[in-house]
This record gives sequence, C-alpha cells and structure tokens, in this order.
Amino acid sequence: MSLVRRATGVLGELMITAGVLILLFVGWQLWWTDVSANAAQAGTVRVLEHDFDAPLVAGRPVTPITAEPRAHLTEVPLGRAFAIVRVPRWGKDYARPMLEGTDHDVLTKGVGHYPGTAMPGAVGNFAVAGHRTTYGRPFHDIGTLRTGDVIIVETRSSYLVYSVQRHGIVTPDHVEVVAPVPQHVGQQPTQKWMTLTACHPEFSASHRYVVFAKMVRAIPRSEGLPASYLHVSAKGA
Repeated sequence: MSLVRRATGVLGELMITAGVLILLFVGWQLWWTDVSANAAQAGTVRVLEHDFDAPLVAGRPVTPITAEPRAHLTEVPLGRAFAIVRVPRWGKDYARPMLEGTDHDVLTKGVGHYPGTAMPGAVGNFAVAGHRTTYGRPFHDIGTLRTGDVIIVETRSSYLVYSVQRHGIVTPDHVEVVAPVPQHVGQQPTQKWMTLTACHPEFSASHRYVVFAKMVRAIPRSEGLPASYLHVSAKGA
C-alpha cells in the first residue's frame, strides 16, 4: 500500500505540474503575445507614418522606405508592410499595419492582405484578415462594427475611406467572400470593396466572421483626413 500511495502521490504532483505549465502557456498565448505584438505593430505604424511623410525626389522617396510609393499599389512583396488601417469605432488611436500575405508569421505582425485580391483603392475586393485573439488581436472587436462605420486605409498617396455595408458568419470553406465581387464568384467587378475576415467565435477557428465595406471616397494624403471621418455615431445597424 505504501508503494501505491507513493506512486499516486508522484502522479498527482506530475499532473499538478503539467496543469501549471499549461496555465503558463495559455497565459503567454493570451497576454504576452498581445503585449509584444502590440508594441511591434505600433512601431511598424510609426515607421510607415514617417515613410509616408518623407518627401519625394523625382518620384522616389529621399530615404529608403518600407511602404509602396506608387499612387495605386499593384504589387507588394510578401511580408512587407504597405498601409495603415484605422477604425474609429475601435478608438481614435486605433492604427494597425497592413502587410502582404495571410500566413501565420504575417498575421503576428498586423493585418494581412490576401494575395491575389485587389489592392487598396482598386476595383474589386480588397480582402484582409486579422487575429481576433492573441498576437495583438487587431480584429478582436470585429463584431462591433455597424452599418455605416468607416474603415480608413492610409497609403503613401491617399486616405481610402470604406463604409461598412453588411456582415456575415461563414465556415472557412466559403472562399467566395474574397471573390472580386464578394459572395458572387465569376462576376466581373465594377465597385471597390473591402472584406475583413477573422476567426469566429473567439478562441475557435470553426467559422469566420466577415465584414463587407464599400469604398466611398479617396482623399489625397496631402489634404489630410477630415475630422468628421473620425467621429463615431452611436446609431447604426
């Protein structure tokens, strides 16, 4: 019996230790990745803002930049940050970097752009993805967006203003949400859309929460962003 009690005690201690390690890992995933990712993403936004403000000489920036300098983005290397996303509904200081690609490494650094979909301001579907939990969780509050809310995509040349039109919840195989005409595979696009995707529900990847927004205005960056676009209405659908 003594041997059995001893073995039971050792097993119990091992299980407690394993439980503590699991809790520490979960804490790291849910807290520390947010802390480190938020700091890194804020740094990337500052670099982009500095690059966007750099004067041009003969159409080229004076200093090397990490952002795409052309007025209409056509191609960006995978993993490169090229725009800033601002969502007034999520706070006046909300700003996240937009990077090319949607793999795990890219999505730990900010919001990712689905390769092959339209670029910001272009006709078609500018489709993006972001974490809802961990790694800065840039789309944590995606479910709070309302009809009429604006999403602002800032590039070197422009502020591109998109207005939320509708949302939906789909399974991951519903890839038609990122089609050139959202949810209508094979149709020829004539409008400028932005589609946001994030895992749903929180802490699960069984579904995707999807928000569809239509571009309503392009404002030259040199003119500045009107303060009215940063105002969030208490109303909405």
